[in-house]
Amino acid sequence: MALALAAYNVGSLIPEAGRLHLPYVAFALVVLQAVPLAWRRRWPVAVYFAVGIPRVLYDQLGIGFAPIPLGPAIAYFTVMERCSTRVRLVISALLAIGIVQGQTTPGHTEPYDFFIAVLQLAVAGMAGLVSRNHRAYLQAAEARAEHAEGERERQVALAAEQERTRIARELHDVVAHHVSLMAVQSEAAASLLPGRPEEAGKAVQIIGETAREALTELRRLLGVLRGPAGLAGSAGPGGRPAITSPSPSLSDLGEVLAQVRKAGIAVGLTVEGSPSRLAAGVDLTAYRIVQEALTNAVRHSGASEAAVTVRYEPGFVTVAVTDTGNGPAAAAPVRQPDGAGPRPPQPPNGSGARPAGPGGFGLAGIAERVASCGGSLTVGPGEAGGFAVRARLPVP
Repeated sequence: MALALAAYNVGSLIPEAGRLHLPYVAFALVVLQAVPLAWRRRWPVAVYFAVGIPRVLYDQLGIGFAPIPLGPAIAYFTVMERCSTRVRLVISALLAIGIVQGQTTPGHTEPYDFFIAVLQLAVAGMAGLVSRNHRAYLQAAEARAEHAEGERERQVALAAEQERTRIARELHDVVAHHVSLMAVQSEAAASLLPGRPEEAGKAVQIIGETAREALTELRRLLGVLRGPAGLAGSAGPGGRPAITSPSPSLSDLGEVLAQVRKAGIAVGLTVEGSPSRLAAGVDLTAYRIVQEALTNAVRHSGASEAAVTVRYEPGFVTVAVTDTGNGPAAAAPVRQPDGAGPRPPQPPNGSGARPAGPGGFGLAGIAERVASCGGSLTVGPGEAGGFAVRARLPVP
């Protein structure tokens, strides 16, 4: 652009060269009014003066015909676009003084010369301000877009983390319960062999039933994870319907209680208040809390009895599981499926409890579920001994 403008300035002077005063100086000055524009974005103020001074000298020397001041206009445009408010005000004041002084020199006797100069530079200044505002708007839009992208990535990462936690919690609740029951029954079967094969066979039968139930639960969970809920009725491998049945709820507690009874713990269910329809998340949370608490009773407490209470009250549902065992720090002794016959060998201290296995995530999972619903959790020794888990969940 700078070279093209210099060529234009020189070309506009060639027809008037014979009438110019100091023609060689005139050609040099018009070139100097254009060439510095090549650096206008890097040093806008310096370029403004480098272009403006040759223009002022051109008028002061009284050379005569002068080309349109495109170089000073472009330099002024750049200052208005890229400089601070204080610099723009100072430059604009100097420009106004320069225009007035230029119009007082010989050769500028026509009033329209003044208005043309003011109009040209005013348009350049306004264009610079418009460009400045446009660039600021684009920068702000880009900053907002970058912030939104970062926030979106953060939300995606948070959602993925929450989903991983949810899946891990579901898998733990499904697997731990059934595997714990199978472990208890396998130990019972081992203790009954070879002297009592019929009763050992019953324990093995319970293991098979529990394993099939665990597989069913796992297929249901994996089916939900693999596809949207709208595909619940779609065909699975081999043409069989995909197992994506609804999530378990408090109405399904009978199955859990039956499994626990098969493991040798007498467990009862008490429902207080008028049962009401619960949100899916609250219903599943309450179910899993009862399931996990009973699983802990089977695995760790050494309890012979347990009680489950579900209380419905305005705005809340409370689930409580109490047992007669030694709490989560001890494992349960193995019992016969039907309660008949002698117990398996006990530890030397006669407590009926075994050291607990490696630490699990049961109580932590219960706490996470209760926190996700905004409820409260109480875990510890029961009022009449044993161990108690009590969760109070808000009902939307």
